Amino acid sequence: MTYKEKIQQLIDKIPTTIVDWSVERVRSKAPTQAFSEFLTNREQGDWAERLVLSAINALSEDLVAVHYGKSDARIAGEEGFEQFYEAYQDELDTIGKRPDILVLKKSDYDVAWNYNISSLPKNQLDVVVPKGVAGIEIRSSSFLIEKYDAEIQRKQNIYKNVALSTKILILENYIDLLTPEWIALLNSINETNLGIISFRVPNRRSSQRLVELTNLFKDLKDALTRIQKRDFLSITPKVEDIKVVHLWTQTYNVPHFYFQVFFDKVYGISFEQILELISDSSNEGQKFFVEGGDVKNQNKTTIKINSKVGKEIAYKVDFPNHKSQVKELDRGRLLFHVTFEGGTAYLNVTNLFDLLNLKSS
Repeated sequence: MTYKEKIQQLIDKIPTTIVDWSVERVRSKAPTQAFSEFLTNREQGDWAERLVLSAINALSEDLVAVHYGKSDARIAGEEGFEQFYEAYQDELDTIGKRPDILVLKKSDYDVAWNYNISSLPKNQLDVVVPKGVAGIEIRSSSFLIEKYDAEIQRKQNIYKNVALSTKILILENYIDLLTPEWIALLNSINETNLGIISFRVPNRRSSQRLVELTNLFKDLKDALTRIQKRDFLSITPKVEDIKVVHLWTQTYNVPHFYFQVFFDKVYGISFEQILELISDSSNEGQKFFVEGGDVKNQNKTTIKINSKVGKEIAYKVDFPNHKSQVKELDRGRLLFHVTFEGGTAYLNVTNLFDLLNLKSS
């Protein structure tokens, strides 16, 4: 079975409530104005792409990574941007969404490309791209994932202690006010099931002790709510991107991957694994969430997958240099933004080759 056939089988299993294939892709309109945040985000994304590309090219004598994703230095409001944007929309409807990086065998690489094939004509790309070993979509995040996780774990430990100590306090001091059902519920609470326990807070206020008991139940409920809150850094494919990435895989039959670049580590997951996750409803609420109106993703419905469901591709990232720059637009409008240079990703070679399903010498 070919790669694209495996992908199609998984696509057929995805519930239409997540991705409805009967609904045609909505062709988005070109933005008319750019903002400083957009420029900073683009600069950060470009840096993340360079980081991964350089790391792969420093790793292997047999493989080479090249820039492939369609991009342009012009921004909304500048001459030629609208034409570029419309051509990009045309391409999404014909071949799908190009990944940012294409990994090739060294024998299929032409040094004249200078690690960048993004501007080659389509007829040439149609010959080169099917030879690809992997296509990699790069996502960047303005977080240090290890510090984030450590802080979340610290807070989780606090709320666990609050929940368990509140449970004991209720049973030791207010058991005469509890029904057998409440006693059974409280006795069932332990450190392993704090993430799933739920109840409605009783509201009894006809005596001072009942008021105290109600307040303790509120404290317990609040601690459980905080423990159960989804709080991880995500790999975030937009639902609409599932369709255009699928089209690209069907066009070129090249395995596709998402890499999430943090400022301290890089995690990766295959498009195939993403489809496996979202096609199994038992994973929703645990390994992935579907959220609408995400302001960080252009208010689009987004699938959020815990980054650590994927593989650790780089165990360390050297922090880049960064500085402020300004872009002057027509009519004298100034956009201040941050640029990034340098930095090194230290790859976990075993995980990288395992994810890409390659053999490492």
